[in-house]
Amino acid sequence: MENKNLVSITDYSKKEIFEILDLAAEFEKNPNQDLLKNKVIATLFFEPSTRTRLSFESAICRLGGKYIGFTEAASSSVAKGESLKDTIMTVANYSDMIIMRHPIEGSARWASEVSRVPIVNAGDGANQHPTQTLLDLYSIRKTQGTLDNLNIFFVGDLKYGRTVHSLLQAMSMFENTTYNFISPEELRIPDEYKLFLDKKGLKYYEHRDFSDIIAHADIIYMTRIQRERFSDPMEYEKTKNSYVLKRDMLASTKSNMRVLHPLPRVNEIHTNVDENEKAYYFTQALNGVYTRQAIITHILGLKK
Repeated sequence: MENKNLVSITDYSKKEIFEILDLAAEFEKNPNQDLLKNKVIATLFFEPSTRTRLSFESAICRLGGKYIGFTEAASSSVAKGESLKDTIMTVANYSDMIIMRHPIEGSARWASEVSRVPIVNAGDGANQHPTQTLLDLYSIRKTQGTLDNLNIFFVGDLKYGRTVHSLLQAMSMFENTTYNFISPEELRIPDEYKLFLDKKGLKYYEHRDFSDIIAHADIIYMTRIQRERFSDPMEYEKTKNSYVLKRDMLASTKSNMRVLHPLPRVNEIHTNVDENEKAYYFTQALNGVYTRQAIITHILGLKK
């Protein structure tokens, strides 16, 4: 798989996903290795990020590599009118891999077509976030012991939530996944993803509330209502507090159930959930370092 891009989770086969997850488990046991010595990784973040950018940079540092890049478009020549193509072709001259977050859907695919070094998509608009998906899969397998026969609850912004879209596609590769989509009417899962599940023959259900069915969940995947995806502030205000998960709601849930969240959290998970053993989102964020170490080394052919 040397020099292969990671633009969409569908770029990886089930076999390749397992290879990444197994590598991540190895890195969790021993995260400090000099596998990236003399390698330079570019991190180009055209929109804000905390966990994705810092976990990638932590992964690079723990592997003995160096990173270059920027944290917002305003601090790059894009602010002067430089095209994405020119930015990518220039930065590819300085690096062995480009990790890129961009607000426009399809930007990572376009970058992969003009870059001479591998492109890793760290999020492109409301489209895909495949490295988050791989750390989510790692977290699910670690807590459930399997990726088969699971009932996953997706809660919140299912229309613009790229982490939901990527994870939905990834989980369809495994046996007998059941999806429960809980969202306001304005933020329902797009029809294209329902058609995708129909073609796969997978079961899904849509709900406006989940308090009466929460006992059936293996994973509750909470998402924030994303202010930045709304052009109308009034629409955001109307929907922002649609769902708040509180500790008492977990009383009837399965003992192995875990709450995941790609973060950042606003108020969709009450802070009184944080100390509950079923809250897994901060460990999930830590898993991002190990998973991204696996992704980088696998793509560069440094680990198999």
